[in-house]
Amino acid sequence: MPDGLDWLLLPVAEGMCKYESLIDGTLDLADVALMNDCLLVRAENKARLREAMEPK
Repeated sequence: MPDGLDWLLLPVAEGMCKYESLIDGTLDLADVALMNDCLLVRAENKARLREAMEPK
């Protein structure tokens, strides 16, 4: 998405917050950054688990 909208909307797409909360100012960029960090950590943990579960 253009202009970093994917970063801004990822928590919405993942169900962590509502779009309206971004628009009405309930959440600020620090909140979005924290949620994005959480999503990245979760994705990394899932990838590591999958790798660890693969037969060697």
